[in-house]
Amino acid sequence: LSSCRNRLNASREIAPVTLPNCRLIKGIETGSEDIDILPNGLAFISSGLKYPGIKSLAPDKAGEIFLMDLNEDNPRAVELRISRGFDLASFNPHGISTYVDRDNTVYLFVVNHPHQKSTVELFKFLEDDNSLVHLKTIRHDLLTSVNDIVAMGPDSFYATNDHYFSDFILMFLEMFLGLTWSNVVYYSPKEVKEVAAGFYSANGINTSPNRKYIYVADVFDHNVHVMEKHANWNLTHVKTLQLDTLVDNLSIDPHTGDIWIGCHPNGMKLFYNDPENLPASEVLCIQNILSEEPAVMRIYADNGSVLQGSSVASVYKGKLLIGTVFHRALYCEL
Repeated sequence: LSSCRNRLNASREIAPVTLPNCRLIKGIETGSEDIDILPNGLAFISSGLKYPGIKSLAPDKAGEIFLMDLNEDNPRAVELRISRGFDLASFNPHGISTYVDRDNTVYLFVVNHPHQKSTVELFKFLEDDNSLVHLKTIRHDLLTSVNDIVAMGPDSFYATNDHYFSDFILMFLEMFLGLTWSNVVYYSPKEVKEVAAGFYSANGINTSPNRKYIYVADVFDHNVHVMEKHANWNLTHVKTLQLDTLVDNLSIDPHTGDIWIGCHPNGMKLFYNDPENLPASEVLCIQNILSEEPAVMRIYADNGSVLQGSSVASVYKGKLLIGTVFHRALYCEL
């Protein structure tokens, strides 16, 4: 049991780190689990995740994708319309990733858990129309318990499976026993394969700006793995950066290569969800992860009074968006 408590960082309390210019985003009340920002400052936000063992503030409400234009002085979150023919009632969005094609077409990949299964939904974004056109649903035997994805092309991606089992009881047992059966899968229409394995719970995944490296967050091992990407899409381990918090989604600053991470200082609080002992939020920024001495900075930390269960932090031109698993979202000017 003590190893399980350690994995959840059950005894950790955090010192607050406040930012001067932050406000909660109107209209986002049921989570903002993942955020991806296009080079032009349009931010996509996945909302309404229902995940086994974690509270949902609206268990019967379908998930949504919001858009924010971070170029505006006072950006608002607008819900994107999704084209007809897509089953909205069972939409349960998790990790997301965008891909901008050579002809500037914007593709949005969304991890979806309809009826507690795992699919990846591929959408085309129509900016003039504030809408998403559903192109296809991707299912595969290797995509069993998908958490996050990073798009590598208009129909290819890397995905993390956060558990080996998809059944909730077995998932819990897997964590309790400390099995390292979680993995990373490469998907394209031509080939699908496991490209990295041996994680406790592979969670956030992203790529360096030059696309030479893939970063994988292992939430229960409290670390970030740097993997080198090869021409055949296989990944080899370069290094691991150990942290003292549960690392969730990874966002990359396209200009500096800095890695921004939404973290859970104490995972026990996230699962227990005691109103007297709220899940906290923490944002880290890692500079020069490939160097001998990467710099790890705590940018924001809150005991849950403002923001509960931070899962992602993403930056654009001095603006920071912090998302959560089931709670609100925070917009800050750095």
